[in-house]
Amino acid sequence: MDWMYTLSGFVVGAVVGLTGVGGGSLMTPLLVLLFGIHPATAVGTDLLYAAITKAGGTVVHARKGHIDWRVTHLLASGSIPATLLTIWALSFLPRQSAAVSQIISVSLGIALLLTAAAIVFRQRLQSQALAHADNAAHTRWRAPITVAVGALLGLLVTISSVGAGALGVAVLFYLYPRLPTIRIIGSDVAHAVPLTLIAGLGHWLIGSVDWSLLGSLLLGSLPGIWLGSHASAKVPDRILRPILAGMLVLIGSKLIAQ
Repeated sequence: MDWMYTLSGFVVGAVVGLTGVGGGSLMTPLLVLLFGIHPATAVGTDLLYAAITKAGGTVVHARKGHIDWRVTHLLASGSIPATLLTIWALSFLPRQSAAVSQIISVSLGIALLLTAAAIVFRQRLQSQALAHADNAAHTRWRAPITVAVGALLGLLVTISSVGAGALGVAVLFYLYPRLPTIRIIGSDVAHAVPLTLIAGLGHWLIGSVDWSLLGSLLLGSLPGIWLGSHASAKVPDRILRPILAGMLVLIGSKLIAQ
């Protein structure tokens, strides 16, 4: 079965390279629905997988000056405490219980639906935000709202491993419409590293990480991301994103209904 995990890592890595959407949106539901891995183990393993893969991206963005560290700090100010509290709450629940499986599956489904909406409506949200960018209320409450969004992402990512990618970027586009796209993406990637690392280590402490599975996924995903990134310029974005959003809606609905 290890080679199937590696192949899955390659496919998901290629999709991430093509679309820029976080691997958790596809990797975690793939592990749960296709391979039958317990949701808690799938989430914990995928969180560390995300931390490792996004660390390299953060280094690249930082060297090129593509990270707004103030935005990253504001997000982390909300997400890190929320992550620690969520891990603390999860530690009181039996890891393999049906209740934990149901909570994570439903949370994962909701996160996927929100991610699909973020993919579809991102440009519309950005256009609306630009129209109100100079509004005093928009700028006055931007910092505390960013911290609150970070807290929500911390809760969502810790439970489902989904949300730090497309969902986080969509919110930042709305809150910071004048910030260049590359700096929004860089800031979101930089924030995702400590968030997923702390959440992943927390899941490891409560016994929800499969290290052998993690190694197999990384073995396939790293070349997949490289290949997808090089092919992204040849595949129209207007075709890829609606297809991906449709897939996420179907998968999310199945996870909620099961």
